[in-house]
Amino acid sequence: MDIEKILEELRLERMQIEEAILSLERLAKDRVKRRGRPPKWVAEAKKRVKAQARKQQDSSKTAAA
Repeated sequence: MDIEKILEELRLERMQIEEAILSLERLAKDRVKRRGRPPKWVAEAKKRVKAQARKQQDSSKTAAA
């Protein structure tokens, strides 16, 4: 195996892990109940989750029928 290729893949993985850590830190920081409207990225994430849940419910209803 080419060592340079392995190093490149490991660096890419490290960047992805760092991004995941930052996202989790943001979520942990926002656990405290805050007053006012949530940040835009939180509201958009909730909308995506709700839309996916609706699609799954609709597909399960049509499969059952």
